[in-house]
Amino acid sequence: MAVTADQEKAVLDKVPTGLLINGEWRASTSGATFNVEDPATGRTLLTLADATPADGMAALDAAVAAQADWARTAPRERGEILRRAFDLVTARADEFALLMTLEMGKPLAEARGEVTYGAEFLRWFSEEAVRTSGRYSVSPDGKSRLLVSKKPVGPCLLITPWNFPLAMATRKIAPAIAAGCTMVLKPANLTPLTSSLFATVLQEAGLPAGVLNIVNTTTAGDVTGPLIEDARLRKLSFTGSTPVGRNLLAAASKNVLRTSMELGGNAPFVVFEDADLDAAVTGAMLAKLRNMGEACTAANRFIVHESVADRFAAALAERMQGMTPARGTEDASKLGPLIDRKSRDKVHELVTAAVGDGAVAVTGGAPVTGDGYFYQATVLTNVPRSSRIMQEEIFGPVAPIITFSTEDEAVELANDTEYGLVAYVFTRDLNRGLRMGERLDTGMLGLNAGVVSNAAAPFGGVKQSGLGREGGAEGIEEYLYTQYVGIADPNAS
Repeated sequence: MAVTADQEKAVLDKVPTGLLINGEWRASTSGATFNVEDPATGRTLLTLADATPADGMAALDAAVAAQADWARTAPRERGEILRRAFDLVTARADEFALLMTLEMGKPLAEARGEVTYGAEFLRWFSEEAVRTSGRYSVSPDGKSRLLVSKKPVGPCLLITPWNFPLAMATRKIAPAIAAGCTMVLKPANLTPLTSSLFATVLQEAGLPAGVLNIVNTTTAGDVTGPLIEDARLRKLSFTGSTPVGRNLLAAASKNVLRTSMELGGNAPFVVFEDADLDAAVTGAMLAKLRNMGEACTAANRFIVHESVADRFAAALAERMQGMTPARGTEDASKLGPLIDRKSRDKVHELVTAAVGDGAVAVTGGAPVTGDGYFYQATVLTNVPRSSRIMQEEIFGPVAPIITFSTEDEAVELANDTEYGLVAYVFTRDLNRGLRMGERLDTGMLGLNAGVVSNAAAPFGGVKQSGLGREGGAEGIEEYLYTQYVGIADPNAS
């Protein structure tokens, strides 16, 4: 049943519109505000406080003031806060799903999936909080004792993107809480509402004032720049584009900050001649159309063996044609809008350029007329390897297909990119699948699977796709540093 206007208003009414600093929701020091729009209609959802550099510094002051006590808080207590937050988010799953659909555009079914995924980081790191163990050992020469322990790195700046409003927040906040770090969170100004609602859940779960601070702003560089230059900040975690990531890494080098960078992608989706084509098409739909293609993990280049390329393209196009574009709150919606007009225009520019290069649009290939920023689910064949669409991150529901004849050629095509976040391979040959894992330059590989994201697994890439890992046992390590204490031999006279 479609969502009613009253249901939309009810969830929007629960979202704080201020900045969260030291446990209090407050207005911007300048009084400035900005609007958050529904990408399916262009209408304003809420008006939020627009943080100034002074607000950002106040948030860092609060995080620094809270750091010592929070670091001393028992790991079990930190874990219990996360577990309570998991229970609260799960209980309010419908609210979070609707809010994400309103501000980001994804269909409600997908938004519910994100709630499940995003909440799992809270449960996972609630369990990891008590497992940050070190070691005690005798030195090789027997003359001393070696005590190695893990300690929180300190105040962190977390910068999240707009495409997964809940999961990108929990994937950073949960390990920071578990490790004993305080935070300043700067959400994307296109989708900041979910982070604010999530912060109220953490407050209800018992998170102390100052541990998490939120500064929504339309002038990100002005607000975060002084924080990165402040010697009290000890870590920067960013998810977003590679060009912005490079600039942030350069800025972070001044104070030698710990950094985690989850940047752009150009994921190859390789289909071998022996693949189960039905499974490959299903995997392609997941890897391409999850989040309308607006994901760094989205399959960007479909590299299909020449003997099955026509059948794969026809089957994929048939499935794509069934993806009804509509506002995510509507029952018929299978494909939501892109986030804004600029994003839709870029997608169409890439498609138009590819067609100009000789590509053929088997289905789709144009924006959807009417309100919002919808784009047709599109399949392109005969795409030249040199086309821009093969080199740039599409971030839209477009599947360009090229062909190959040998395994070596498939590997060459897949690795022909500056990015290395994730790849997908479909084959029935286990040895070939293992070889591809060894030969592809990628931080993650989906083998006969169109989705790899899992809170229990380390998420991250190589090359220009970033550094560091989020999730898994590795995720909490990003918020800890190792301390060694050398102890004199207790048996010495």
